[in-house]
Amino acid sequence: MDFIKKASEGMKGNSSSGSSSNTAGQQDDYVDKAFGFATKKSGHNMDRSVQEKITDAGREAYEKATGKTVNPKISN
Repeated sequence: MDFIKKASEGMKGNSSSGSSSNTAGQQDDYVDKAFGFATKKSGHNMDRSVQEKITDAGREAYEKATGKTVNPKISN
């Protein structure tokens, strides 16, 4: 009986940790998804961390230029 409990706990742990494909535990926001789609569509293979840095720099530049913060749902 303990074997079954351990197996089911192991399966639960694997499924929840396996579904997180984002770097640093962050969720993809709309800007990250759009940028990733555009790079794939244009035929470029870009690392996920590089994409994140580019979108973060764009968000920071927008906030600095306008003085407004971006909604975290759109870009975090």
